[in-house]
Amino acid sequence: MRMTVTMFLLGLLYVAFVAALVVLLKSWVLVVVVAAGMLGAQYWFSDRIALFAMRGRVVEREEYPELHAVIDRLCALADMPKPVVAVSEMDMPNAFATGRNPDNAVVCVTTGLLRRLEPAELEGVLAHELSHVAHKDVAVITIASFLGVIAGLIVRFAFYSQLFGGGRRDQNTAVVFAAVMGVSAAVYAISFLLIRALSRYRELAADRAAALLTGRPSALASALTKVTGDIARIPSKDLRTAQAFNAFYFTPALGAEPGVARIFSTHPSLEQRLEQLGRISGELGEAATPGRAG
Repeated sequence: MRMTVTMFLLGLLYVAFVAALVVLLKSWVLVVVVAAGMLGAQYWFSDRIALFAMRGRVVEREEYPELHAVIDRLCALADMPKPVVAVSEMDMPNAFATGRNPDNAVVCVTTGLLRRLEPAELEGVLAHELSHVAHKDVAVITIASFLGVIAGLIVRFAFYSQLFGGGRRDQNTAVVFAAVMGVSAAVYAISFLLIRALSRYRELAADRAAALLTGRPSALASALTKVTGDIARIPSKDLRTAQAFNAFYFTPALGAEPGVARIFSTHPSLEQRLEQLGRISGELGEAATPGRAG
């Protein structure tokens, strides 16, 4: 909950920063350029930022032949380009994918995940991450986040064009400014919740695509149960750094008792994910051979 509140306050700080730019620079064009620059940096460099933050490094086939072999096979089944393969020297079992499109993507796994999972389980996790790449989920979430910012900017521009138009300034300036900030905060709050709902939907979609691609939803369910249980046993203080990147992960670093934080989670609950995989298992009859995801 503290992490969620912190993220929310950081978002409000960003809103206040953009509003202050409009007031100080008196140029909505310049603010749009700045905001577009921020979006561009996030869009183009998200993979490098994520790898740096999670201490991931690119690994070649000679160093991790089995990991490369699984990704090669899944990419062939999914008919998609092979992403860059990376490994993070972290004991926390997890994986993430990032990149603006399938041609510029990275799939990273932690050494903790590699140590804990059986081959079929690892295949399910990697299929999940490759689904995010194939469906351009990183770009979708980035654009969705930016739309919330743009909505707030449009509201502010409308107010300020009236407020500062023709060089007029009156005693109601402070009141109008407070109203603008209130609207901006409301827009951000709504987008904050909607983006997390969208992220949960994309996680369920990635689970489904992975189950269909491998033909073994039970292996993915086993990996989910194992990883979630192991993360829950990690001391909370060791999860704090990782929690800032929950949106990237295969399963979030929420600790043993996330409580109300589930409302703001970027991922569905373990129960929801296992229930869906159970239905898919019934649909497929747990086929012995992998199938192609639709």
